[in-house]
Amino acid sequence: MKFRIFTEPQQGASYDDILAVAQTAERLGFDAFFRSDHYMLMGDHFSGLPGPTDAWTTLAGLARETTSIRLGTLVSSVTYRPPGILAIQVAQVDAMSGGRVELGLGTGWFEEEHAAYGIPFPPKRFGMLEEQLEIITGLFGTPTGKTYSFAGEHYTLTDSPALPKPMQTPLPIIVGGGGPRRTPALAARFATEFNLPFVPFDEIRAKFAGVRAACEAIHRDPDDLVYSAAFVAAGGEDEAEYVRRAEAIGRRPAELRENGLAGTAAEIVDRLGALQNDGVETVYLQILDLRDLEHLEFLAAEVVPELG
Repeated sequence: MKFRIFTEPQQGASYDDILAVAQTAERLGFDAFFRSDHYMLMGDHFSGLPGPTDAWTTLAGLARETTSIRLGTLVSSVTYRPPGILAIQVAQVDAMSGGRVELGLGTGWFEEEHAAYGIPFPPKRFGMLEEQLEIITGLFGTPTGKTYSFAGEHYTLTDSPALPKPMQTPLPIIVGGGGPRRTPALAARFATEFNLPFVPFDEIRAKFAGVRAACEAIHRDPDDLVYSAAFVAAGGEDEAEYVRRAEAIGRRPAELRENGLAGTAAEIVDRLGALQNDGVETVYLQILDLRDLEHLEFLAAEVVPELG
Protein backbone atom coordinates (compact mmCIF):
# COMPACT_ATOMS: atom_id res chain seq x y z
CA MET A 1 0.00 0.00 0.00
CA LYS A 2 1.27 3.47 -0.92
CA PHE A 3 0.71 6.48 1.30
CA ARG A 4 0.30 10.03 0.04
CA ILE A 5 -0.11 13.31 1.90
CA PHE A 6 -3.11 15.34 0.73
CA THR A 7 -3.59 18.95 1.85
CA GLU A 8 -6.25 21.67 1.70
CA PRO A 9 -4.24 24.93 1.68
CA GLN A 10 -7.31 27.12 1.09
CA GLN A 11 -8.14 26.52 4.75
CA GLY A 12 -5.16 28.69 5.69
CA ALA A 13 -1.57 28.18 4.54
CA SER A 14 1.19 30.20 2.95
CA TYR A 15 3.51 28.79 0.32
CA ASP A 16 6.15 28.38 3.04
CA ASP A 17 3.69 26.30 5.11
CA ILE A 18 2.98 24.09 2.10
CA LEU A 19 6.68 23.75 1.32
CA ALA A 20 7.43 22.64 4.87
CA VAL A 21 4.80 19.89 4.65
CA ALA A 22 6.01 18.73 1.22
CA GLN A 23 9.66 18.61 2.25
CA THR A 24 8.82 16.84 5.51
CA ALA A 25 6.69 14.29 3.63
CA GLU A 26 9.58 13.72 1.23
CA ARG A 27 12.10 13.28 4.04
CA LEU A 28 9.80 10.79 5.77
CA GLY A 29 9.38 8.68 2.64
CA PHE A 30 5.75 9.33 1.72
CA ASP A 31 5.01 8.49 -1.90
CA ALA A 32 3.50 11.83 -2.91
CA PHE A 33 2.40 15.29 -1.87
CA PHE A 34 -0.98 16.34 -3.25
CA ARG A 35 -3.03 19.46 -2.75
CA SER A 36 -6.57 20.55 -3.44
CA ASP A 37 -7.32 23.08 -6.17
CA HIS A 38 -9.56 25.60 -4.41
CA TYR A 39 -9.60 29.37 -3.97
CA MET A 40 -11.77 29.91 -0.91
CA LEU A 41 -12.07 28.80 2.69
CA MET A 42 -14.66 26.15 3.53
CA GLY A 43 -16.43 26.18 6.89
CA ASP A 44 -15.70 28.42 9.85
CA HIS A 45 -13.14 26.46 11.89
CA PHE A 46 -10.05 27.67 10.03
CA SER A 47 -9.03 31.25 9.30
CA GLY A 48 -8.21 30.91 5.61
CA LEU A 49 -5.27 33.29 6.15
CA PRO A 50 -3.14 34.48 4.47
CA GLY A 51 -5.43 33.61 1.56
CA PRO A 52 -5.53 31.10 -1.29
CA THR A 53 -2.58 29.80 -3.23
CA ASP A 54 -2.89 28.61 -6.82
CA ALA A 55 -2.42 24.85 -7.14
CA TRP A 56 -0.24 24.75 -10.24
CA THR A 57 1.83 27.76 -9.20
CA THR A 58 2.45 25.99 -5.89
CA LEU A 59 3.39 22.72 -7.58
CA ALA A 60 5.80 24.53 -9.89
CA GLY A 61 7.60 25.88 -6.83
CA LEU A 62 7.61 22.51 -5.11
CA ALA A 63 8.94 20.89 -8.28
CA ARG A 64 12.15 22.88 -7.84
CA GLU A 65 12.34 22.54 -4.06
CA THR A 66 11.87 18.79 -3.78
CA THR A 67 13.75 15.96 -5.47
CA SER A 68 11.90 12.65 -5.26
CA ILE A 69 8.34 12.94 -3.95
CA ARG A 70 5.56 12.85 -6.52
CA LEU A 71 3.33 15.94 -6.85
CA GLY A 72 -0.26 16.44 -7.95
CA THR A 73 -3.77 17.80 -7.54
CA LEU A 74 -6.79 16.06 -6.07
CA VAL A 75 -8.44 17.49 -8.04
CA SER A 76 -8.16 20.42 -10.44
CA SER A 77 -11.48 21.80 -11.60
CA VAL A 78 -12.31 22.01 -15.30
CA THR A 79 -13.88 25.42 -14.64
CA TYR A 80 -10.58 27.08 -13.76
CA ARG A 81 -8.43 26.61 -16.86
CA PRO A 82 -9.00 25.90 -20.57
CA PRO A 83 -7.69 22.44 -21.37
CA GLY A 84 -4.98 23.66 -23.73
CA ILE A 85 -3.53 25.97 -21.07
CA LEU A 86 -3.83 23.30 -18.38
CA ALA A 87 -1.94 20.85 -20.59
CA ILE A 88 0.89 23.37 -20.98
CA GLN A 89 1.02 24.01 -17.23
CA VAL A 90 1.03 20.32 -16.34
CA ALA A 91 3.69 19.45 -18.92
CA GLN A 92 5.88 22.33 -17.75
CA VAL A 93 5.63 21.40 -14.07
CA ASP A 94 6.33 17.78 -14.99
CA ALA A 95 9.54 18.91 -16.69
CA MET A 96 10.44 21.18 -13.76
CA SER A 97 10.08 18.20 -11.40
CA GLY A 98 11.98 15.74 -13.55
CA GLY A 99 8.84 13.73 -14.30
CA ARG A 100 7.05 13.56 -10.91
CA VAL A 101 3.66 15.14 -11.66
CA GLU A 102 0.17 13.63 -11.67
CA LEU A 103 -3.03 15.35 -12.76
CA GLY A 104 -6.27 14.82 -10.89
CA LEU A 105 -9.15 16.38 -12.81
CA GLY A 106 -12.80 16.86 -11.86
CA THR A 107 -15.92 18.88 -12.55
CA GLY A 108 -15.60 21.30 -9.64
CA TRP A 109 -18.42 21.88 -7.17
CA PHE A 110 -17.80 24.90 -4.92
CA GLU A 111 -20.00 27.56 -6.51
CA GLU A 112 -19.22 30.26 -3.91
CA GLU A 113 -15.53 30.41 -4.81
CA HIS A 114 -16.40 30.85 -8.47
CA ALA A 115 -18.63 33.78 -7.59
CA ALA A 116 -15.99 35.28 -5.30
CA TYR A 117 -13.27 35.27 -7.97
CA GLY A 118 -15.31 35.83 -11.10
CA ILE A 119 -14.98 32.30 -12.48
CA PRO A 120 -17.89 31.06 -14.62
CA PHE A 121 -19.75 28.12 -13.07
CA PRO A 122 -21.91 26.38 -15.67
CA PRO A 123 -24.70 24.25 -14.17
CA LYS A 124 -23.66 21.23 -16.23
CA ARG A 125 -19.95 20.42 -16.19
CA PHE A 126 -19.57 16.70 -16.78
CA GLY A 127 -19.37 17.22 -20.53
CA MET A 128 -16.57 19.73 -19.92
CA LEU A 129 -14.69 17.11 -17.92
CA GLU A 130 -15.05 14.50 -20.65
CA GLU A 131 -13.83 16.91 -23.31
CA GLN A 132 -10.92 18.14 -21.19
CA LEU A 133 -9.76 14.58 -20.58
CA GLU A 134 -9.97 13.82 -24.29
CA ILE A 135 -8.12 17.01 -25.22
CA ILE A 136 -5.34 16.72 -22.66
CA THR A 137 -4.62 13.10 -23.46
CA GLY A 138 -4.87 13.95 -27.16
CA LEU A 139 -2.40 16.81 -26.88
CA PHE A 140 0.05 14.72 -24.89
CA GLY A 141 -0.33 11.78 -27.27
CA THR A 142 0.11 13.69 -30.54
CA PRO A 143 3.53 12.94 -32.08
CA THR A 144 5.97 15.83 -32.07
CA GLY A 145 5.80 17.59 -35.41
CA LYS A 146 2.12 16.75 -35.87
CA THR A 147 -0.87 18.93 -34.98
CA TYR A 148 -3.98 18.25 -32.92
CA SER A 149 -7.49 19.50 -33.58
CA PHE A 150 -10.69 18.99 -31.63
CA ALA A 151 -14.25 20.20 -32.11
CA GLY A 152 -16.64 19.64 -29.23
CA GLU A 153 -19.59 21.22 -27.52
CA HIS A 154 -17.41 23.11 -25.04
CA TYR A 155 -13.97 23.44 -26.62
CA THR A 156 -12.47 23.80 -30.08
CA LEU A 157 -8.76 23.45 -30.85
CA THR A 158 -7.48 24.06 -34.38
CA ASP A 159 -4.08 22.82 -35.56
CA SER A 160 -2.50 22.94 -32.13
CA PRO A 161 1.23 22.12 -32.16
CA ALA A 162 0.42 20.02 -29.06
CA LEU A 163 3.50 21.24 -27.23
CA PRO A 164 5.16 20.97 -24.80
CA LYS A 165 5.14 17.28 -23.96
CA PRO A 166 5.40 16.04 -20.38
CA MET A 167 8.45 14.00 -19.46
CA GLN A 168 6.28 11.04 -18.47
CA THR A 169 4.64 8.88 -21.12
CA PRO A 170 1.86 8.61 -20.25
CA LEU A 171 1.52 11.27 -17.59
CA PRO A 172 -0.62 9.80 -14.79
CA ILE A 173 -4.21 11.07 -14.76
CA ILE A 174 -6.55 10.58 -11.81
CA VAL A 175 -10.32 10.48 -12.17
CA GLY A 176 -12.46 10.06 -9.09
CA GLY A 177 -15.88 10.29 -7.56
CA GLY A 178 -18.75 8.20 -6.33
CA GLY A 179 -21.02 8.30 -9.37
CA PRO A 180 -22.34 4.87 -10.41
CA ARG A 181 -22.02 5.09 -14.19
CA ARG A 182 -20.48 8.11 -15.91
CA THR A 183 -17.46 8.53 -13.65
CA PRO A 184 -16.40 4.85 -13.88
CA ALA A 185 -16.75 5.08 -17.67
CA LEU A 186 -14.47 8.13 -17.81
CA ALA A 187 -11.93 6.47 -15.55
CA ALA A 188 -11.91 3.40 -17.76
CA ARG A 189 -11.32 5.51 -20.88
CA PHE A 190 -8.79 8.05 -19.66
CA ALA A 191 -7.38 7.43 -16.19
CA THR A 192 -4.33 5.71 -14.82
CA GLU A 193 -5.87 5.88 -11.32
CA PHE A 194 -9.40 5.86 -9.94
CA ASN A 195 -9.90 7.64 -6.63
CA LEU A 196 -12.74 7.46 -4.12
CA PRO A 197 -12.77 10.60 -1.95
CA PHE A 198 -14.35 10.38 1.50
CA VAL A 199 -16.88 7.65 0.71
CA PRO A 200 -18.38 5.42 3.39
CA PHE A 201 -16.11 2.47 4.06
CA ASP A 202 -18.79 -0.07 3.27
CA GLU A 203 -19.25 1.29 -0.27
CA ILE A 204 -15.67 0.98 -1.47
CA ARG A 205 -15.69 -2.61 -2.70
CA ALA A 206 -18.87 -2.12 -4.78
CA LYS A 207 -17.65 1.15 -6.31
CA PHE A 208 -14.35 -0.41 -7.34
CA ALA A 209 -16.32 -3.28 -8.88
CA GLY A 210 -18.25 -0.76 -10.98
CA VAL A 211 -15.01 0.71 -12.32
CA ARG A 212 -13.64 -2.74 -13.10
CA ALA A 213 -16.83 -3.54 -15.00
CA ALA A 214 -16.50 -0.29 -16.97
CA CYS A 215 -12.97 -1.30 -17.95
CA GLU A 216 -14.13 -4.72 -19.08
CA ALA A 217 -16.92 -3.13 -21.15
CA ILE A 218 -14.30 -1.37 -23.32
CA HIS A 219 -11.89 -4.34 -23.26
CA ARG A 220 -9.39 -2.69 -20.93
CA ASP A 221 -7.68 -4.79 -18.29
CA PRO A 222 -9.13 -3.55 -14.95
CA ASP A 223 -5.75 -4.18 -13.33
CA ASP A 224 -4.26 -1.41 -15.51
CA LEU A 225 -5.84 1.09 -13.11
CA VAL A 226 -4.58 2.03 -9.66
CA TYR A 227 -7.41 2.01 -7.10
CA SER A 228 -7.12 4.65 -4.38
CA ALA A 229 -9.12 6.38 -1.66
CA ALA A 230 -8.82 9.58 0.37
CA PHE A 231 -9.73 10.07 4.04
CA VAL A 232 -9.13 12.63 6.75
CA ALA A 233 -6.26 11.45 8.96
CA ALA A 234 -5.75 12.27 12.62
CA GLY A 235 -3.81 10.10 15.00
CA GLY A 236 -1.94 10.18 18.27
CA GLU A 237 0.33 8.17 20.52
CA ASP A 238 -2.49 8.08 23.08
CA GLU A 239 -6.10 9.17 23.42
CA ALA A 240 -5.24 12.64 24.66
CA GLU A 241 -3.00 13.36 21.68
CA TYR A 242 -5.61 12.02 19.28
CA VAL A 243 -8.37 14.14 20.80
CA ARG A 244 -6.15 17.23 20.61
CA ARG A 245 -5.51 16.66 16.90
CA ALA A 246 -9.14 15.95 16.10
CA GLU A 247 -10.29 19.08 17.89
CA ALA A 248 -7.56 21.14 16.21
CA ILE A 249 -9.21 20.47 12.85
CA GLY A 250 -12.74 21.02 14.11
CA ARG A 251 -13.86 17.39 14.20
CA ARG A 252 -15.52 15.45 16.97
CA PRO A 253 -13.25 12.54 17.95
CA ALA A 254 -16.00 9.91 17.86
CA GLU A 255 -17.33 11.05 14.47
CA LEU A 256 -13.85 11.17 12.99
CA ARG A 257 -13.10 7.67 14.22
CA GLU A 258 -16.20 6.48 12.39
CA ASN A 259 -15.51 8.19 9.07
CA GLY A 260 -11.77 8.77 8.85
CA LEU A 261 -8.39 7.26 9.53
CA ALA A 262 -8.33 8.23 13.15
CA GLY A 263 -7.39 7.25 16.66
CA THR A 264 -4.29 5.47 17.90
CA ALA A 265 -1.77 3.93 15.54
CA ALA A 266 -3.27 0.48 16.10
CA GLU A 267 -6.76 1.72 15.21
CA ILE A 268 -5.55 3.38 12.02
CA VAL A 269 -3.58 0.30 11.00
CA ASP A 270 -6.64 -1.90 11.51
CA ARG A 271 -8.75 0.42 9.35
CA LEU A 272 -6.09 0.48 6.64
CA GLY A 273 -5.89 -3.30 6.66
CA ALA A 274 -9.63 -3.46 5.96
CA LEU A 275 -9.23 -0.93 3.14
CA GLN A 276 -6.46 -3.02 1.65
CA ASN A 277 -8.75 -6.06 1.70
CA ASP A 278 -11.36 -4.00 -0.16
CA GLY A 279 -8.88 -3.31 -2.96
CA VAL A 280 -7.40 0.07 -1.95
CA GLU A 281 -3.84 0.21 -3.26
CA THR A 282 -3.02 3.85 -2.50
CA VAL A 283 -4.27 5.96 0.42
CA TYR A 284 -4.39 9.75 0.48
CA LEU A 285 -4.02 10.94 4.07
CA GLN A 286 -5.82 14.28 4.24
CA ILE A 287 -3.82 16.44 6.62
CA LEU A 288 -5.71 19.55 7.65
CA ASP A 289 -3.39 21.09 10.25
CA LEU A 290 -0.40 21.98 8.08
CA ARG A 291 1.61 23.37 10.96
CA ASP A 292 1.62 20.10 12.91
CA LEU A 293 4.62 18.45 11.28
CA GLU A 294 4.93 16.09 14.23
CA HIS A 295 1.71 14.49 13.00
CA LEU A 296 3.51 13.43 9.81
CA GLU A 297 6.35 12.05 11.92
CA PHE A 298 3.85 9.99 13.92
CA LEU A 299 2.15 8.56 10.83
CA ALA A 300 5.46 7.75 9.15
CA ALA A 301 6.86 6.02 12.22
CA GLU A 302 3.84 4.25 13.67
CA VAL A 303 1.42 3.60 10.78
CA VAL A 304 3.14 3.39 7.41
CA PRO A 305 5.67 0.64 8.32
CA GLU A 306 2.82 -1.69 9.19
CA LEU A 307 1.36 -1.64 5.67
CA GLY A 308 3.79 0.21 3.42
